[in-house]
Order: sequence, then structure tokens, then C-alpha cells
Amino acid sequence: MASIHISSVHKLYGSTPAVRGIDMIVEDGSFMVILGPSGCGKSTLLRMIAGLEDISAGEISIDGRVVNDVEPAKRGCAMVFQNYALYPHMTVAQNIGYALKVARMPRAERDERVRRIAGTLGLEQLLHRKPSELSGGQRQRVAMGRAMVRSPGIFLFDEPLSNLDAKLRIQMRLEIKRLHRELRTTSVFVTHDQVEAMTLADTLVVMNEGLIEQVGSPSEVYRRPKSRFVANFLGSPPMNFLPAIIDGDGRAVLADRGMPWPHLRWDLPQGASIEIAFRPSAARPSTGPGRDGLLPFELEMIEDLGSEIHLHGAVAGTGVAVALPAGTVLPPAPCGIAIPDEAVHAFLTEDGSRVDPLPNPAIDTEPTGAETCREKSLLSI
Repeated sequence: MASIHISSVHKLYGSTPAVRGIDMIVEDGSFMVILGPSGCGKSTLLRMIAGLEDISAGEISIDGRVVNDVEPAKRGCAMVFQNYALYPHMTVAQNIGYALKVARMPRAERDERVRRIAGTLGLEQLLHRKPSELSGGQRQRVAMGRAMVRSPGIFLFDEPLSNLDAKLRIQMRLEIKRLHRELRTTSVFVTHDQVEAMTLADTLVVMNEGLIEQVGSPSEVYRRPKSRFVANFLGSPPMNFLPAIIDGDGRAVLADRGMPWPHLRWDLPQGASIEIAFRPSAARPSTGPGRDGLLPFELEMIEDLGSEIHLHGAVAGTGVAVALPAGTVLPPAPCGIAIPDEAVHAFLTEDGSRVDPLPNPAIDTEPTGAETCREKSLLSI
């Protein structure tokens, strides 16, 4: 195994910055996923770790050794590419064992190692086939086998599942997770797919425009995004955002209709512009939109997806989506939506940074009777 330390790393293409001052540590045996949109610099960063791209400034160290000027073959890294990069004229066995042949490993030892890797990946019956005779998932397993056979200290994955259909991607995610659990090899995986990122990562890194927006466990990043970009990028359906202005009492007044957000206050100057945000799964419909704590919700369309029901409508003139479990009984119109205080996020309009509300004092006004039961059951779904 090996650790990776990245210190103030920059990458310029001419005068255009692709990576801008990245600092990052990948611990021994961890599985780090770098997530971000196309063009954010994530693949460039991975290729600099591998030695396939020069570093414009900064240092990359592997196990304490600076590798800026070390050639790729001597870094102890093995890379799995998006396009498989298999030799079409070679068999599966020859593709997997090619690096060992170049290293002049004895034939018997080489064949034994290829068979062992093939067994781990379920390729034993395919060793004599050519890449053209394989499915996409089988080709990707061969590419992984070619990386594994060298027993590297680090695996680098550059969007390896992008060319597979949805079912194969699920299978390969499980395969990669299983292999990491067995091998415990330090791994860095680059993707733009948030499902891959959330399911594979021990540590999740979100990048945007050459910078790191947030680092943490998938749960931490999802539940407490540090910026508007992270909040909007993670989640499906995406997070709802409502523009608001802070009044003299620290309340957020929804900009379009002058409606104060229930209960919460922010320690921000009067007139500060923010966006209040909540995930569609956090909202629950209830009757009585005039009640304290409920936001009037103008329902426009219902989508029944089988596993979920999506409501599309508006709050204070801004489009909002609500995601409900299948089978949820909707209250009669007019209705409102309730969002628990702990599910509310807010971001400064100026720079997108997170701003947390002040602690919420106990609320004395409690509904009673059957209405209480119904609302509590909705909030517990």
C-alpha cells in the first residue's frame, strides 16, 4: 500500500489553469473518489499523480518520496482507463500478463499469476479470447486485471465505467468495491457520476473549476454541503433553492412574495442576500398552508415513478420539487409543505458559501388531535 500527498499543485495549459493549488492527502489503503463536472480538472489531477501530465507547480509525494520528476513506470501506480486500452491482437491472458512479460518474469510464474488474477475477476473461461469477443464489462475486468497483476501500491481509475450501460455499471461498482475490500490497495477513482461517488468512496472530494470545493465522507458531504455548488451538484432530484433577504430581526424573507421563513433566524446584516435550500426528500405536504411552520405550495404536476412520487410546484413564486415515498396519500388542496429545521441549508448569494442559522428556540404552538398524528406521520416517512 502507499499514501499520496499533494501540496499546492497547479497545472497550466498555456495560460489556462486546469488545476489551481490543490492540497490533498490520500491515506494508505483508502478509496478516494474525486467527483466533479466535465472540465473541472479531476482527470488532469489523476494523470499528474500517474506521471502522465507534467506538474506546473507544487509537489506530489508517494510514500514520502517526491515524484514530480519520476517516470510513470517507477511510481508504483497502475491506471485503469475509460476506454480499456487493451491490445486488440492479444488474448485476455496476454493482455493481463503483458507487463510481467516486459519485466522478464519467468513464464511459469507469469502464467500462475495471470491465472490467479483471472480467477479473482471471474475471467478463467475467457483467457484465450480476444478483446473483440468480449462484452464491455468483461473488457473492463481485463483492464483491471492488467492493473492488478503488477501488485501496485496505488490504483488509479479514470472514469472506468462511463462506457458501460446502467446494469453493467452497477455490477462493476460492486466488483470494484469487493476487490478493494479484499486487496486494501490505495485507490483514487475519478468520476462525474454522483451515484458511483457516493457508493464507492471512503473519502469524497468534490472539485469545481480546478479547485476542491469539499472533502469528507459521502454522508458528510451530502448532509452538510459547504457551498451552493456542492449542494446543487449532489442529489437527485437536485436541491431546491429559494432566494431570500435578511430582515431587521435576522429572519429570511422569501424575495418574491415577502414571506418570512418559519422559525429560523440568521446572524447576518439586514439586507443580506441568501438562498435557502432543502432537498426534495426533506419536504412533506400537509393541510392548512396558513399554519405556523408551513409554506404555501402551489402544486402544478405529479410524477409517479413507481418507487417514488415527485411533486412539482412553486413556493413564493420559485419552482420546487418534493420527493415522496411510493404510496404516500396526498392531502387535499390547498396544502403547504413542512421542512424540518435540521434539513434547511442556506448559502450567501455573493459567493455561495454556507451560512448556518442561529439555534432554534423551542416552539410552543403545537397542533393537537388527529391533525397532530397526521402531520407527525408525514414527517416520519
